[in-house]
Amino acid sequence: MAEDGKGEPVATDDDSEHLAVDGSSNNTMVEESCTLLRRMEICVAEAEKRSGKNAVNMQETFTVYLIETRPMDAVAEGRNPAPDSLWRRYSEFELLRSYLVVTYPYIVVPPLPEKRAEFVWHKLSADNMDPDFVERRRVGLENFLLRVASHPVLSNDKILYHFLTEEHGWKEVVYETGFQAKADSRLRALSATFRVRNTD
Repeated sequence: MAEDGKGEPVATDDDSEHLAVDGSSNNTMVEESCTLLRRMEICVAEAEKRSGKNAVNMQETFTVYLIETRPMDAVAEGRNPAPDSLWRRYSEFELLRSYLVVTYPYIVVPPLPEKRAEFVWHKLSADNMDPDFVERRRVGLENFLLRVASHPVLSNDKILYHFLTEEHGWKEVVYETGFQAKADSRLRALSATFRVRNTD
C-alpha cells in the first residue's frame, strides 16, 4: 500500500483518527509501509494432538497448530527458503484476539473458529480431537491470521508479529502491555453506566 509521506499505515480516516487519539500507535512496528501479509507468507500448516500437565497439575490432551511464516521478498525472488515455524494452542489464539479487541476497540477484529463442537452429539471432550473438527478449526485459525495480517492497522502490531515469530516468551510480552487492566477498567465503566441508567 502507498505511504502518505509521514510513514503512517494507510487506514480508513476513522482508523487513523482513533490511532492518534487512543495512543495505540506505540504498539505498531517501525515498518508501517504496508500490511504484514505483503511482507510475510503465513499459513497454519497442520494440527497435532499432545498431552501434558495443566495449571492444576492434571494430565490433559490438547491440540496444537503449526504456524509457518516465510518472507515474501524471498518468495518473489524465486527462492524457496524453509519456513520459520512454531506451535500454538487455541488458547494462545484467544489471547491474541482478546489483546487486539482491547487495544483496538474501534476495529472489528475477525472472529476465531468455534472452540468446541456445538452439536449435542459432539459434547464429549474427546470429540474435540475429531479429525474433521480439528481440520475445520485449523482452516478457521489460518483465515483469522490472514484477515488480521491483511488489515492496515492490526497487521502492524508488534504483539501480532511476536505471536507469529517468537515461540517462547510471547505470553509474557502480551501481559506486559497491561491490556487486561484496560479491559477491566472499560468493563467497570460500562457497568457504572448501566447502574446509572437503571436508577431512573
